[in-house]
Amino acid sequence: MHPALRAALDDRGYTTLTPVQTSVLDPALTGRDLLVSAQTGSGKTLGFGLAIAPTLLGDNDAFAPDATPLAIVIAPTRELALQVKRELGWLYAKAGAVLASCVGGMDMRDERRALERGAHIVAATPGRLRDHITRGSIDLSAVRAVVLDEADEMLDLGFREELEFILEQLPPDRQTLLFSATVPPAIAALAKGYQNNAERIVAKSETPQHDDIDYRALMVPERDVNNAVINTLRYHEAPSALVFANTRATVNRLAARLSNRGFNAVALSGELSQSERTHALQAMRDGRARVCVATDVAARGIDLPRLDLVVHAELPSNQETLLHRSGRTGRAGRKGVSVLIVTPRTQKKAERLLGWAKVRAEWGSAPSAADVRAMDEERLFSDPAWQEPTTEEEQASVQRLLGVFSPEQVAAGYLRLLHTLRAPPEELAELDGKPEPVRDFGPATWFAVSGGRDAGAEPRRLLPILCKAGGLSKEDIGAIRVQKDQSFIQIRNEAVAGFLAAVGERMVLEKGAQLTQLASPPEVAPRGAGLGRGAAGSKAPGAKPPRPKAPESGGQEPALAKKPVGKREYRANDGDKDTVARAPAESDPAARPNRKPKGPPPPKGKPNSKKNRARAAAAGSGKVPGKTANKAGAAKRKPKGSRPTRDGS
Repeated sequence: MHPALRAALDDRGYTTLTPVQTSVLDPALTGRDLLVSAQTGSGKTLGFGLAIAPTLLGDNDAFAPDATPLAIVIAPTRELALQVKRELGWLYAKAGAVLASCVGGMDMRDERRALERGAHIVAATPGRLRDHITRGSIDLSAVRAVVLDEADEMLDLGFREELEFILEQLPPDRQTLLFSATVPPAIAALAKGYQNNAERIVAKSETPQHDDIDYRALMVPERDVNNAVINTLRYHEAPSALVFANTRATVNRLAARLSNRGFNAVALSGELSQSERTHALQAMRDGRARVCVATDVAARGIDLPRLDLVVHAELPSNQETLLHRSGRTGRAGRKGVSVLIVTPRTQKKAERLLGWAKVRAEWGSAPSAADVRAMDEERLFSDPAWQEPTTEEEQASVQRLLGVFSPEQVAAGYLRLLHTLRAPPEELAELDGKPEPVRDFGPATWFAVSGGRDAGAEPRRLLPILCKAGGLSKEDIGAIRVQKDQSFIQIRNEAVAGFLAAVGERMVLEKGAQLTQLASPPEVAPRGAGLGRGAAGSKAPGAKPPRPKAPESGGQEPALAKKPVGKREYRANDGDKDTVARAPAESDPAARPNRKPKGPPPPKGKPNSKKNRARAAAAGSGKVPGKTANKAGAAKRKPKGSRPTRDGS
């Protein structure tokens, strides 16, 4: 190993290397192309950093100050590219390496200036690197090594065209390394086309895959998924936890719910800017945030310190994604826990995913509120602070407490204050295979929202707007009553404070909808009130009028009470539904007063073209356009060009 790199490893406290890192250091592989597959969390980043060192440095002790890119590392996501830059930064720091990044979402002018100042190693995403190449802002003529990190993921994300373009621009005598968790046929084809006699390395760990990860599958009712996530986070109290969801909307909703419940949570999804994503990850690394709610793409390849818990709030689509999600924990010899939140509807899918991934999970129920409180007490009594002696600064406060309160009062007060510092656990419904009982919604507050039926308001449209704007879940919202010109919403009292804080003082929702808190339940008109009730008006709301009898031969169908709505016609309101009236018979000329008479189809093309003017003139005279009665006149015509005209002249 190069002395500068060995010194960097010593400073970081490395005493042993992982199998993949040991494999690439084989002297027989120095300078050769490598196709390496290793499981997630096996130290691939440090592995290819050690592998390209002889190619970049040779016999030199340090890099030359005049820096043009000597190595390019390509990663599928911005976070992974920036993480590679950080890892290689400390590894090559003592060798005087200058590193730069080219990733989407960053200011391209800043990246161009960094490249002009000089960089020995560039970490990039495929799309942004291709942009720099096409604009001529990066010089690749001196590149000696290129690394494709998470190559299988880059192909899955559709970067094959960009990768092929980049590899074709690099010098042919470079060293090419492909690092991937798996080697599907697409990766093998890419290696065959752009590597020269590559050495295939399969780094097998000394322990089975994800052996340091404890898998648990927790069965919960469908409506208690979010509550189960809260109780799982509270039960484990991990220094850092990652919660996965499948969509951006679910990420935002769940992150808002956790924040309202007292968790220091951040969101990580593709809709965020690069600056916002960087700040979210930095908050996790600094300890300012303890829970990160993320989508799969946003969390691809990120490595968070002290990440002991991964929660799958929604099951992934395949076993590779399951392994990748869970692989964010249990890294570098640390133990981790991966929890799958499973409902009766998704139980079969969870069993298939675990079987395909070849991992075994412990099945059980989600932690109940009692389980969380018991775990809190266990952590309390096992805390080493009880065994530490009282300091001089603490002695005065201790004596004051004991002088004012009894020991029982001190202990009770301590427990009460301790509970206020943590999010209270949720009560979960029992899952016994029977239909879930409908629980009482409890005390609630009514709100009025401007806009009702006339504005197109519907419960299915109001529900996501309220959840997004107010950080609510579906369980926090009770009845939704849509009236003619406004709508009434019922919100559980426990969620009102967080809801008001989220919507702000202006109390405005999407598209300017005004929100008003009501002091008492509103007077709600019954459904169907104010709408037509049929021709005679004798039917009760919700009752369907009788079907008209079919007309006898020669007779006419009985008339229906109709209500015009735009160009369509409807029967009078039939309960809660508007039923389309049957169309009148075609033979009745009065039934279609506005219908245009049948005639020749409108001419195609420009309305004033020669052909259309001739067609219109022919329609008025009865002549057929394109046919000429005077053969002599037709003979006098001269063809235009060498091709015959449509009428054969």
